Amino acid sequence: MKVTQEKLPASQINLEIEIPPEISQKTYDRTLKKFTQAANIPGFRKGKVPQQILVKRLGSERIKAAALEESIEDSLQQAIDQENLNVLGNYTLRTPVDELIQQFIPGHPLTFSIAVDVPPDAKVDNYEGLEITAEEVVYDPAQVDAFFEEQRIEQANLIPVEDRAAQLGDVLTVDYEGKLLPKDGEGDPEPFPGGSAEDTQVELNEGRFIEGFVENIVGMTIDETKSFDVKFPEDYPNEELAGQEAIFTVTVKDIKARELPELDDDFAQTISDFDTMAELRESIETRFKDQAEEKTTSNIEAALLAKMEACIEVELPETLIKQEVDFMLTQTAMQLQQYGMDIRSLYNEENMAAMRERSRPEAIAKLKQDLALEKIAELQDLQPTESEKEERANEIREQLSDRDIDEERLQGFVEKDLLSQKALNWLRERAKIELVPEGSLSDDDEAAEETADADENDSQDS
Repeated sequence: MKVTQEKLPASQINLEIEIPPEISQKTYDRTLKKFTQAANIPGFRKGKVPQQILVKRLGSERIKAAALEESIEDSLQQAIDQENLNVLGNYTLRTPVDELIQQFIPGHPLTFSIAVDVPPDAKVDNYEGLEITAEEVVYDPAQVDAFFEEQRIEQANLIPVEDRAAQLGDVLTVDYEGKLLPKDGEGDPEPFPGGSAEDTQVELNEGRFIEGFVENIVGMTIDETKSFDVKFPEDYPNEELAGQEAIFTVTVKDIKARELPELDDDFAQTISDFDTMAELRESIETRFKDQAEEKTTSNIEAALLAKMEACIEVELPETLIKQEVDFMLTQTAMQLQQYGMDIRSLYNEENMAAMRERSRPEAIAKLKQDLALEKIAELQDLQPTESEKEERANEIREQLSDRDIDEERLQGFVEKDLLSQKALNWLRERAKIELVPEGSLSDDDEAAEETADADENDSQDS
């Protein structure tokens, strides 16, 4: 088979393929036979319709179009195998179909052009000695104290209180009824779904409910009833209540105070496998220190990856971009489902086009970063050892022990993952890294956005 290659933009190759005369004839005969076996024409038994009558009844163009479709698919696969091409599965017929149908004559050669996506050829430069700024996450001993305080609260005994008013930290049993106030100030307050309950438990912790709810209950006594106004925040999850003002009537029926346990060895044994409080505290301190180091490392790697986009020159095929967008949307859907959300209202035909378009820039950035790391690993001859690959594979097998695992895909993922990490480590060892306090870069980004918004508003005003 005669095949001519031509490089195209966006990591595509044009293949000009000539279908040999004998192939065009065999494909046409095979297609005609299929139509003959399937046709139901009055006056003829099924499968016994003369070819000239079948062609006249169905139309020669219909039969030629079906034969042509089969010829193109078969010839393309043969061309890919013959030229030893690594294609990504997407192709675009560049010769108009109508033109091919008119040119197609069984027993004669036919030439068509088709574009196929191929893996991109990336080039990287100026990637050694990158200068980056990243936020440093510092271990704070107060995190350990906060952790133990939370554990004490969870393990606390609830002791009935009768001789004092409710305080922050208490757990109350209350009846409450909420009604929305009319927006125009006229008319009576109206009940709303979920706004009333009886014998419900309320923990008096600031920030636990809408602002003002807990604060108004503090100081109430058993059997006391109180009405007060609150306002739902503008970003309240229930859009029908967001920004609305309401009046709540609350009756306190019971007050319990928390009796917190001592931070001793018995407490350590209750909440962990450690025998002593000293051992448990050391373990928790190590955990928070490790978390701080991991977050700092993650910030450094994110800064390196962001820099890599300027170091790579690559034309991305649409097939890869589409695959990455699909992967991102699938991951998001899985996370939303884990939170118990019904994704059908979001992932519908009406929203998908806009969601894909919004995800496209992030997908392109991710692909560039991955390809840059892959290229650096190749240039620097960074290779994982067999023991590293087996260790990583075992970790994944353990994480996915409840699922069937495709070993071939697993090995491919492990290889790529380890190569990327080795390239990142190589970049980090040679980078010039400035660590700044946690939150400072975020503040800078917000200030930059505010400045940009102000400049845009000024230009619009002028």
